[in-house]
Amino acid sequence: MVTLLWILAVILVISGIFAIVRGQMLWGIVLIVIGLLVGPGGVSVFSP
Repeated sequence: MVTLLWILAVILVISGIFAIVRGQMLWGIVLIVIGLLVGPGGVSVFSP
């Protein structure tokens, strides 16, 4: 489960970076924040 969350978080953060590069600043920031919240290194919304 932790591995899946980590992979999902990495995908979200990378997608957010690409969105910012393409000029979609708000969408990129939202994706990065969600990625940091989901990731096991951050404040995971799935942890007890």
